Amino acid sequence: MSSVSVGLGDNAMSNNDSSNQHPDPNELVSPPPTKTLSWKDKLDKEVSSRPFAVKTKLGAFNPFGLYYGMLSIFLGIIWYAATMTYALVYYLSRGKIDRNRRVPIFLGHVWGWINLRLARSYPVIENREVLDNLYNDNRAAMFVANHNSWMDIPFLGASIGWRNYKMVAKQELTKVPILGPCMTIAGHVLLSRKDRRSQLNTLKTGIDWLKRGVHLCTFPEGTRSKSGRLLKFKNGAFKMAYKAGAPIVPVSIVGSGIVMPPGWIFPVQPARGVGKVIIHEPIESTGKTEDELATQVRDAIISGLPEEQRPLVA
Repeated sequence: MSSVSVGLGDNAMSNNDSSNQHPDPNELVSPPPTKTLSWKDKLDKEVSSRPFAVKTKLGAFNPFGLYYGMLSIFLGIIWYAATMTYALVYYLSRGKIDRNRRVPIFLGHVWGWINLRLARSYPVIENREVLDNLYNDNRAAMFVANHNSWMDIPFLGASIGWRNYKMVAKQELTKVPILGPCMTIAGHVLLSRKDRRSQLNTLKTGIDWLKRGVHLCTFPEGTRSKSGRLLKFKNGAFKMAYKAGAPIVPVSIVGSGIVMPPGWIFPVQPARGVGKVIIHEPIESTGKTEDELATQVRDAIISGLPEEQRPLVA
């Protein structure tokens, strides 16, 4: 009960009590608002609180992050070699072998699966059984998830399982060693956000993959949320699903921002017991407008997020 309410109540009870008629002004003063730390301030605080953590120009890391990074690179070299071998065979066959580029997706999935397992970072996956009907009917779907961390990518891949899927990702990732070439060869849909022609090509490519029975994965916020709270959605993902007549599977990713907060090069701790993925019932795109589809998907994702990851009410 607030101090203002108490003052009014007491005043109604007794007009003869002078202390109630003239409440202490200090009781009516609201406490000063709590300062919200920026992600950079949080990074400095995290670095100072974690043993042996180091902050560099590229980002911060700690001993676990160093282990995770070395493991990723070691396994990544094997992944890269296997993918380049596949690329040679694919080139010599002039694309007649493995037209949907299933093999490089499998190789990448093996890399991610082993990496998560050895780093004790495989997430808890809830409601995975809702995908059974989708898979049994051989229907391609658009998987749409919230985005807080780099860990969202392997978490989402683990949730889909051993299926052929393509990520809709920014073109800048092609510059990342090992990851970039492997993504290109696997046929992931790469988008240049500054190039209008690239955006149109991305839309056409995504629709084509869906019509060919290949799943798509995207983060409609368009970037990682530094605050951890869900950002506004862009409509590209919904336009692809709408035009292809494909269902959308909303996915809520919980805790990835704790495992790898903004400003860290690698994860700061294992995801076991922290990272969780909640898969929601597929939402059909037919019979709805793009805006209606986006609203339903967003509401589903929010329903699976904890309070600290939900968007603030304007």
